[in-house]
Amino acid sequence: MENTINLQINGIQHIGIPVTNVVASQQFYERLGFINTMERPFDHNGEKGTCIMMQRGNMILELYQFPESALGDIRSRKDGHVDHVAFDVSDINETFKVISEAGFNVLEPEPVFLQFWKNGCKYF
Repeated sequence: MENTINLQINGIQHIGIPVTNVVASQQFYERLGFINTMERPFDHNGEKGTCIMMQRGNMILELYQFPESALGDIRSRKDGHVDHVAFDVSDINETFKVISEAGFNVLEPEPVFLQFWKNGCKYF
């Protein structure tokens, strides 16, 4: 087993779930006591998708729907639909550096900014 790396992970920021009907999904989670705390469009191959952050207490679920032309993959999935888990970290750039240097398979060449939430957020 490889050595554990030292990261400042403060908790789970959110869990990302792709959906095929963002309105129906929002209604489902509202019945469970979640509230819509953010809604933003996003670009996917030149088309617009929708992202909604649903929160209950300190739990946040990211529900996102790709444009119709890209939903076939989501509809055909046989396994679980959790797409990603996002961690809350103290310094995204330092975390990116440590993860990259430790040899992890990083999807992006650098942290990517999204205009989500009040001040935006980054992922990699």
